[in-house]
Order: sequence, then structure tokens, then C-alpha cells
Amino acid sequence: MIDVNELRKGVTFQLDGELYKVLDYTHNKPGRGTATIRVKARNLRKGNMLEMTFISGDRVQDIQLDYHNVQYLYRDDNFFYFMDMNTFEQPAIPAELIGDYAGFLKGDMEVKLTFFGDEPLDIELPTSVDLEVVTAEPSARGNTATGVTKQIVTETGLKVQVPSFVEEGDVIRVDTRTGEYITRV
Repeated sequence: MIDVNELRKGVTFQLDGELYKVLDYTHNKPGRGTATIRVKARNLRKGNMLEMTFISGDRVQDIQLDYHNVQYLYRDDNFFYFMDMNTFEQPAIPAELIGDYAGFLKGDMEVKLTFFGDEPLDIELPTSVDLEVVTAEPSARGNTATGVTKQIVTETGLKVQVPSFVEEGDVIRVDTRTGEYITRV
């Protein structure tokens, strides 16, 4: 058990049988009365966000998580398949857990999977990924003075807004946290 005053961004804990990861933390000490701790957390099993308020002195269950460096192999309709870089086991991760990160996954890419026992909970991607542009509409000549952007489709199916000079066959770098174009590689 840990005191709620020890909850910080990135800490995982268990409450009422559910697993949560702290995304934001605020400590409020009024002039009188007890301090309150407001936590914005994501349910690791369901994916929904919650805001919780605790009174100073409350306790939550601390949990031990395992992290595995894995290599992305392939996907089918319902699962994404990875290979553990140390044990060479191939865990199958449900597509619901991967969610929006699917557009950033390329073959042979190394990522970090978070496990609670044998249950996969979360995936951590590198901060940026290089993707090839497979579909891009041609840009109009001379239409660059206003910073015009267009939508392209990458090799993984990800749709990204890019400057008008990006063409099919180009390789672009995309920020995995925001999904935004960074640069042409």
C-alpha cells in the first residue's frame, strides 16, 4: 500500500480491482481542513479517463509492473504479434489495446510492452517514427505562400496533415505523441 501523497505522473496503482496510471496530479491544501489530492488517471484495462479525489492519508494498492522490449512482427484481424527480444516468446496483443497506435507500427519496430503478471496493459512507442508516403494528391504550383497543407496516407494507413511539397514516395517523420508531421527525411 502507498500513501496517495506519493502518487505522481506515471505511477500505476490498483483501486477497487482496477488498474490506473496517473496522468496528472494536483495537491490542494486549504487554509483549514485536510489536504486533498486530485488525480487524473487512465484505467489500463478499459482505457477510459477518470478524475479521482483523495483525502490526505488515504492509501491505494501499489502494483509491480513488468516491462518487455519487443519487436513488432505482424497483425491479423484481432491481434498484433510481437517478439520478446530476450525470451523470443511471441505475445499476441488484442487490437483494442493497441488502439490509435496501430498507424505508427511498422514491421521490425522495437517498442516497450507493459505487463501486469501475464496480462498486457500498455504499449510505449518511440517519440517519432519514419513512414513512407503512399498516397498524396499533387500540389498546385505556386500555392506555398500561405503554408498550405494537405492530407496524405502513409504505408501503415495513418493519415497525416503535411506541407504541400510532400509527394508520394517521400519518407516523413511523424511524432507518435501527437500524430503530427515533423520533417521530411
